[in-house]
Amino acid sequence: MTYIENIFLCLALPMLLSLLFTSGSPRRFTLFVVLGMATCLLSAYVSSFFMGRHQCSAVTTAIEIAPVCEEILKLLPLLLYFLIFEPDSHKLTPAAIGIAVGFATFENVCYLTENGAGSFVFLLIRGMSAGALHLVCGILTGLALAYVFRRPWLTRTGTVGILGVCMVLHGIYNLLITADGFWQMVGYFFPSAIIVTLFAARLLHRGRHTVFR
Repeated sequence: MTYIENIFLCLALPMLLSLLFTSGSPRRFTLFVVLGMATCLLSAYVSSFFMGRHQCSAVTTAIEIAPVCEEILKLLPLLLYFLIFEPDSHKLTPAAIGIAVGFATFENVCYLTENGAGSFVFLLIRGMSAGALHLVCGILTGLALAYVFRRPWLTRTGTVGILGVCMVLHGIYNLLITADGFWQMVGYFFPSAIIVTLFAARLLHRGRHTVFR
């Protein structure tokens, strides 16, 4: 049996203690990493509840239930952060990335605890797939919310829209990795491909701004 609550405490307590001696952006990012791990813990409870409630198989839960529960729960801390503290829009993307990193880290640690760390290649692929997927959703969510929150007329529909996009991406990834052969390999590598594409677009965007200054 994997005691995920104990794992959470083991990982989160040093980070929470570090908040006493940090300030500014490092403190904020660390706090959102811890929130991401807490979100992963909570989503495990919620997904398990719906899995038992509807008598779903593990595959059905991974494809149809987990993406919805996880993406909604990852979005809630960001919305509360914006509504309570009203931060500048440029602070939303680092916050979303922090939540995604915490979620992916805690999920991977729980996976290692349950399945062992014997296969380096498989774990490397998992880090570049499941971990990268949560990072992709975090980047997209942060960038989208920073955009829509500057436009009041777009806030509600834009938030629902980006949530839907992340759910679909997450569901597609889970569907692909449950397949065999070629499509499974596509599932493993498409989150990293999206990250590379987003990074290239960011560099291109910066280059254009530099040229026109």
